[in-house]
This record gives sequence, structure tokens and C-alpha cells, in this order.
Amino acid sequence: MIKDDYLVECKIESEDDDPKVGKPAPPPDSKPGETPAKMDPRDPRGINQHLKLDFSDVLAEPTSFHSFDKVWTWSDILFEASRLWCYRIISLLCAVPVSIISGFYFAILSCLHIWCVIPFIKLCVISMPPIRTLWASVLDILVAPLCASLGRCCSRIYLTVSKELILKM
Repeated sequence: MIKDDYLVECKIESEDDDPKVGKPAPPPDSKPGETPAKMDPRDPRGINQHLKLDFSDVLAEPTSFHSFDKVWTWSDILFEASRLWCYRIISLLCAVPVSIISGFYFAILSCLHIWCVIPFIKLCVISMPPIRTLWASVLDILVAPLCASLGRCCSRIYLTVSKELILKM
């Protein structure tokens, strides 16, 4: 495979300045004068950039060892074809069930989030100030006098710690 760094775009000029020169040929299924359809970007955010690999990323021969040219070429072709077709077959078997399960899971999560979690959080945010005021009143009326009384009762208690050595014979 040739890396993109080595590919250079050169403008080809002809003597009669034909406007068709230098333009790529339309795909065979398109009509003349029709713009070709844009490829469907399946990874527009580049989530799976780490999965872009070529034959030369996996297999490489050092300069001291070379197989026959046809072996190397056929290995490249078979690697690419087997990778493509295995992926297609596995995705055919896995994509539909995983899509259904994922869609069901995200639908449940979205429904719970929209109809249960957010309303509960809003309810708590709205009802907390009155509950906080009520709780502070309960603490001031019941708990604070009880703690103050217990504190006054126990304030006269003093402990004296002494060490005595008692010897018995």
C-alpha cells in the first residue's frame, strides 16, 4: 500500500483547455451531468480511529528476507478480503441483536430519566426549603433544650483519676 504522504496532486493542463481533464470519472451507476452521491460517513466523530489498519500495519517483511512477489501480493489481497468479509458476516450476525438490545436499554434509561429521575430531583429542590425550615424548628424546639438540660446536669460531674499501688502479701 502506498501511504498518502507520497501521493501528490498535479494539475494536468492540455493545449485545448478541455474542462473534463483533471476531473474524476463519475461512478458507473450515475447519470451524465449528475453529481455523484456523497459517501455515508459512518464514524463522523472519529470514535474508532484506532481500528484503521492496513496490511502493512500488521505484516511486514524485513529487508533481509523477502518472499516471492506474488505471495506478498496475494497475502495482501487475502488479508484485506478476509478482514472485510469476516467483519461483514460477524456484523450481520451481531449487529441486529446488539442494536435491538441497545435501543431497548437506552429507551428504558431515557424514559426513567425523563419521567422519574428529573421530576424527583425537581421535587426535592422545590420542597427542600420548607422542609429545611421545619427541621430547623424541630431541632430548636425539641432537641436544643434537651441537649442544653443534659449539658447543665452533667456540668457538675468531675472525675478524679489517681494511681494507687496496693500490695498484698
